[in-house]
This record gives sequence, structure tokens and C-alpha cells, in this order.
Amino acid sequence: MKKLPISQLPALFAHISQGQKLYIPADVGGVPQFALWQPGMEMTRSLNTARSAKDLFFPQVENMVNFKVTGKQIDVVESRDPGEDFVLFGVRACDCRSFDILDSVFLDAPEDTYYKTRRDHATVITLGCTEPEETCFCTAMGIDPTTPGGDASGWIAEDTLYLQAHTPKGEALLDSLPMLQAAQSEAVEAARQQLRAVLDRLPLKELPLEGFTQERMMTLFHSPKWKSLSESCLGCGSCTFVCPTCQCYDIRDFDDGRQIRRYRCWDSCMYSDFTCMSAGQPRPTQMERFRQRFMHKLVYYPANHQGVFGCVGCGRCLQKCPIHMNIVKVAKALGEEIQ
Repeated sequence: MKKLPISQLPALFAHISQGQKLYIPADVGGVPQFALWQPGMEMTRSLNTARSAKDLFFPQVENMVNFKVTGKQIDVVESRDPGEDFVLFGVRACDCRSFDILDSVFLDAPEDTYYKTRRDHATVITLGCTEPEETCFCTAMGIDPTTPGGDASGWIAEDTLYLQAHTPKGEALLDSLPMLQAAQSEAVEAARQQLRAVLDRLPLKELPLEGFTQERMMTLFHSPKWKSLSESCLGCGSCTFVCPTCQCYDIRDFDDGRQIRRYRCWDSCMYSDFTCMSAGQPRPTQMERFRQRFMHKLVYYPANHQGVFGCVGCGRCLQKCPIHMNIVKVAKALGEEIQ
């Protein structure tokens, strides 16, 4: 384990950025978000960014390939980002778990090479939460924010940052930072205990999730509560766009007059045209689309991934939904029915 006085964080960031790009959680325009570090930029202490760092691996809009058409001849023009090394610093435990969920989708055969390139070039440094929100419920999803994971983990105890490597990439990065000093783990253990005390007071630390199993899939699917739960849903997609684990996308072509650009962009299962086919929309009502989203997070995904939920309890959907409907309310309503 190594340590660094918090006052030397700018020097740490400057040294990292000399060899590769560095992204940190910072207040940009009054909004906490992951941004490319520049001299003078400070890290936000809360770590509760408006959106996760998913964009750095799975961008909201991504160019895939271009086509140049000359008469009847079509030439394929490679336009993908070749990738470059970067460090992602200050990731919360919930967001780090979301990378594992995205990996299970994009790195499963056949691999998504666009996503894989970014994952291979990234070094993820997590931080133990410093100011959990009342909307956080990662512990209910089996995540321990006191051991946040990543290529290396960090903890802030009083005026000191402690770092521990977990992978060869993490070790290589920490070994390249001369300002780090050897440290003992006692201060980290004390910081973990303080965080656990805060987590024990969070109102959503426990959710009735025991009944969300593959065996009860059809019972949950046909529950009459879906109608009342979905009645006020606007289908705006806000929950899907702030969610760190949503991975749905659309692929489109754009003709700029010189060539055709093929790109992909985030999509949402809450939209009326999502998965629309020539035969029509397989989920024509908002209730069906609403049900699909939450059944996927709570039942379909864990049924195929050893019981791991497709939600990481980051709480962003609780904060952003304009009608205050979210996965916690759904879990509680359906949990009561299947107890």
C-alpha cells in the first residue's frame, strides 16, 4: 500500500497526464462529471457524478465506419478510434461494478472490438465513497464500497490518499509515481469502518430482492402491479441515459454529401420505436416497455449471470426521474407480492 498527502494531488495528476490522458470526477459548469484533467482542475470530493464513466468505454455517439460511393463503386473507409492509453481516476464502487456488467455483454463472443480497445487501454483507479447519497443502495446489490476494486483502489483518510494495486496495470501505474510513499493499512481500516457506519444509516440499504429469481420469472412478468407502476411513466428515457449499466444502442447512417457515415448511438428500451421492426412494435404499450426495463435489471440479467443483478445501486435514476418512479419502488412493490 502507498500513500500521498491530499495537498499533492495536483502533482500526482500532472505526473500521470504526462504519459497518458487522465480523467477525474470534477465540477464542470456546476455539474459533477468525469472530465479530461487540465492543470488547475480539482477533483470533486463527493464522487457522485451526474453520469457514470461509461461514456469512456461506450460513448453516447460513436463513429463506426464510413462509405465513399462513386457511381456503383462503394469504398469502405476505416474511421474507428485506434485507441490510446488513459487513466480513469476516482471511480465509485458501483460504477466499477457496472464495468463488469458491460464487459459481460460487450466482451462476450463475438467481442465488440470498439469497446474492447478502450477497455484494454484503460487503467481504472477507484476510490472508496466519501459522501454517499441517501439515494445510494449499492449494498443491497451486493457491492461493498469499502473495497471498490478496479486496477487499483484508493481511500481518503483525513488529509491523506492511500492507494493499493490489484492488477499488473495498477501496479505499473503506482510504481511509476515517485511521489508515493510506502504506507500501512491501519488508517484505511479506520476509514472503512467510518464508511460502513454511514452506509448502515442509509434508508435504502436493504431491499426485498430474494424473490427475484428465474423460478418466479413468469409470476413477476404477469404481476398486475405493472399497470399501476407504469401509469405515470413518460417514456422519456432519462433513467436509461444516466444508468451506468444500460447498453442498448441503435446503428444509423448519415449522408453528408461526400460520404456515408455509419455510427451508433445510445438507445432506450423506454422509447416507443425501440426494437421496432417491419412487422411492428413487439412492445406496443408503455406498460410493456416499462416492464421490460425492470425485468431485465432484476430478473433476466441475473438469471443468465449467476445471480448478479443488472443494477448497481448508484441511485442516479432516483435522482433524475421526473415523476419519481424508479427501480427501488418497483422492487418494493413486487417484492411484497412474492414474499
